[in-house]
Amino acid sequence: MSDPLFTTDAMRERFCPRARVARMLEFEAALARAEASVGIIPKDAADVIAAHCDVAQFDVDAIDRAARNAGNLAIPLVAALTRNVAKTDAVAKGYVHWGATSQDAIDTGLVLQLRDALASIDADLARLTDALAMQARRHAATVLPGRTWLQQALPTTLGVKLAGTVSALDRHRDRLATLRERALVLQFGGAVGTLASLHDRGLDVAAALGNALDLPVPDTPWHTQRDRICEIATTLGMLTATLGKLARDLSLLAQTEVGEVDEPAAPGRGGSSTMPQKRNPVGASIALAAAVRVPGLVATMLTAAVQEHERGLGDWPAEWETLPEIVQLAAGALDAMAEVAEGLDVHPDRMRANLDLTNGLIFAEAVQMALAPSIGRDAAHSLVASGCRRAIAQHTHLRDILDAEPKVTAVLDRAAIANLFDPAGYLGVSAAYVERALARHPGHGD
Repeated sequence: MSDPLFTTDAMRERFCPRARVARMLEFEAALARAEASVGIIPKDAADVIAAHCDVAQFDVDAIDRAARNAGNLAIPLVAALTRNVAKTDAVAKGYVHWGATSQDAIDTGLVLQLRDALASIDADLARLTDALAMQARRHAATVLPGRTWLQQALPTTLGVKLAGTVSALDRHRDRLATLRERALVLQFGGAVGTLASLHDRGLDVAAALGNALDLPVPDTPWHTQRDRICEIATTLGMLTATLGKLARDLSLLAQTEVGEVDEPAAPGRGGSSTMPQKRNPVGASIALAAAVRVPGLVATMLTAAVQEHERGLGDWPAEWETLPEIVQLAAGALDAMAEVAEGLDVHPDRMRANLDLTNGLIFAEAVQMALAPSIGRDAAHSLVASGCRRAIAQHTHLRDILDAEPKVTAVLDRAAIANLFDPAGYLGVSAAYVERALARHPGHGD
């Protein structure tokens, strides 16, 4: 993925062709040194091989082009490495890629890329979650209309809306922490996963190689067991969905007719090529675009996991561009929403005005629940529903309709009715939910 609009510069660099080749060369250098350390190949040969595992010595574009005929990137890369080594040491060239298969180099190279990428995503996730926690605490008592099916329902607070996202993002951080331990492991099995070419020293080499790359050695090679990378894909898919949900809500709140929040303003941000007044929610747009694209990519990863025998035909190659694109899109969405959360512009006065839009209908449930203990829930519901219909038909505030209704005033006096139309009085345990969410969040949103 090359479009800088949808990812970060750092993440794009991590998955560029040059970085991919560099990580595969890191595997080849570590392999040679690991094999020398257990006496499989001469140390002098390992030193020469490692010295040539420098991406600056390679024509990455030429290797990429050669991969089309070869079937994968490792074959032309190993050929180029062998040629380079041969120029220095004719004996050492025979030990290049000793006992490994193409997939060992490609998958382990990908794991090395993912290790850095997921660490970066975790850091950006912490940044976003901290910003939202701060906003949730700041706006724990900022009342706005809660909406169901895009219609005003009951009052809620901006704090509790954001606290729900904080909790979801904290769960994603937990998932990332455990999957990084489980998924970021060495791939080393040779042609069919038996390391037969290393005879009885395969496990010794694997241990040394894992140590050199600081990667755990799994119980068995995972050439066609793709659950680990599928877990990365699905976890990032869930994260992107949460980011899309946040982006959707904030962009709806930023609509001109709603006007309850705005994304941060900055020169050149969110403008229009023709309309000077526009303040477009560009951060939300990036996150929503990712939330549209990532599910299909995750489906590709899951479909590609059904691979034949010891090496899949077409399934494994389907992953090569797909997983990096998922990672880059998730990173772009995270960065965009972190900027939004850190500079979110909140308009409490507009929230209050929107609470008044329905002439008190948003408080109908509060009135119903106040009447129910005396006249029963069904009767209270029927009575208040009738009052709502009259308020709509007469363009009158619901409070005035209820003040004139004997069946209501027989139970509630004028002051009690008025109190039921205070939005701060019908927020339930929203403040407690904010506290509970932030108490579980590192830093507590301070």
